[in-house]
Amino acid sequence: MQTVRPCGCKGVRSCLICEEEYKIIRKEETTSILQKSKSYVYCPYCDKLSPGWDVDEYKKHPYHDGNSIDYPGVYIKLDFLNEDEAKGLMKALDHLPWQASQSGRRKQNFGPKCNFKKRKLQLGTFDGFPKTTQFVQTKFGQVPLLRDFNTVEQCSLEYDPVRGASIDPHIDDCWIWGERIVTVNVLGDSVLTMTPYRGQINRYNLDCVPNYNSSVLKDDVCNNTQAAHIDDDVVVRLPMPAGSLMILYGPARYKWEHSVLREDVVSRRVCLAYRELTPPYLENGENREEASEILRQATFFW
Repeated sequence: MQTVRPCGCKGVRSCLICEEEYKIIRKEETTSILQKSKSYVYCPYCDKLSPGWDVDEYKKHPYHDGNSIDYPGVYIKLDFLNEDEAKGLMKALDHLPWQASQSGRRKQNFGPKCNFKKRKLQLGTFDGFPKTTQFVQTKFGQVPLLRDFNTVEQCSLEYDPVRGASIDPHIDDCWIWGERIVTVNVLGDSVLTMTPYRGQINRYNLDCVPNYNSSVLKDDVCNNTQAAHIDDDVVVRLPMPAGSLMILYGPARYKWEHSVLREDVVSRRVCLAYRELTPPYLENGENREEASEILRQATFFW
């Protein structure tokens, strides 16, 4: 179905509501397919992967099953938000209007208008971020990986199991969104599922990456027609407990698609997604003038 439905879904995207109303039959469940692959769970304590599917495997630390292996490009800070901060933030977010989004989600978006296909950037109605969320960005200064992170988009995302919320495997756009993909989990425990990307270099605007001198993957990611050559059929599961901060960068950012499986949303989950600009739109970049007003507005909190 190519029409936008009242639930917010369109095209091949669907949720429990439109699947029932429009008699949409889903293909074989993604989870059952992925569970046939070799799977690993990431442990935030030791920064390693150990064999398994159940994300609670990390709670066994340091007594993991099997041999642990490296998985570069992931940083998870547990308890980034304390309980009072998370409760206050949820109250503030629920005072703001939510909009229906695809695959059973709802969102609140604060950022510029982007056309990813035409690579066009506009200020649109962007005028900064809610004052009640400012403390989250301030806390980024406590994380070494984020001390020079300049937020230009903040998006609240709600996943509701009643609507069968999920998000399909994808890589965040590489033309405009910078190397660090930041998520703050405010409410609900969930899992980010990582699968190797074997598609073409022009998808997700991955072909832009070799031009970014600051990218740690300049000589590693986009030098062929394929974005990555990964032989192993593996799945990596990243824990996203309430209150935690997650950063994807480097290999995890560019070589792996990430998704949230419907089966991993067992209670209401709300997170804040943060994005920065790519080098051409920052200081000394060739497109810096185009982004100057956007960066100025991004300093405001109302």
